[in-house]
Amino acid sequence: MKLFEEHGYHGVSVHQIVKESGTSKGGFYHHFQSKEELLYVIHDYFISYVLTKAQEVITTNQSPTEKLQSIIRSFVKVFHLYKPHISVFYQESIYLKAPYIGIIKAKRDEYRNIIFKVVEEGIQHGEFRSELPVEITGMSILGMVNWTYKWYRVDGEKSIEEIADIFTDLILQSLWTDKARQNKAYDRYLIKNVALEK
Repeated sequence: MKLFEEHGYHGVSVHQIVKESGTSKGGFYHHFQSKEELLYVIHDYFISYVLTKAQEVITTNQSPTEKLQSIIRSFVKVFHLYKPHISVFYQESIYLKAPYIGIIKAKRDEYRNIIFKVVEEGIQHGEFRSELPVEITGMSILGMVNWTYKWYRVDGEKSIEEIADIFTDLILQSLWTDKARQNKAYDRYLIKNVALEK
């Protein structure tokens, strides 16, 4: 990942990878069929993480608000846990070809559809505003959180948990109906109350 970040995918050879990691070409090809498969594995790490977390959430009996809050938190957290992976992904994903790009796309589509499903469920339960189109709302959430990779710094002013709390407040308050706002159990998701709890 360090080499890909510094020199780009095409600027790095398998020879450089094994030299930098202190392994051998035989060892490399024992684990990866090609440099492209290594790039795929780097991408797959964080996509699989957020997808697994989202899949776990939608099988629970939580309310739509609680589900979306959990999804947002795990989504934001990935930019801390897998920051180097994500940097490489955004810089080098254009070099992924079939079958790897298809696998990644399928996982990204599944994740997107889970968010759509939770937003739709929130509308059906009267927690999220019905005048907001599901797909545009879902894509707005994805776009807002995805951009974190551009500006998040591990040593920044806010921790990743604090950033997750801010995103949660912004997103839920924009979606909630009056009915949801009156649910006192949801007060804990508002920044002013999160700060008090800490």
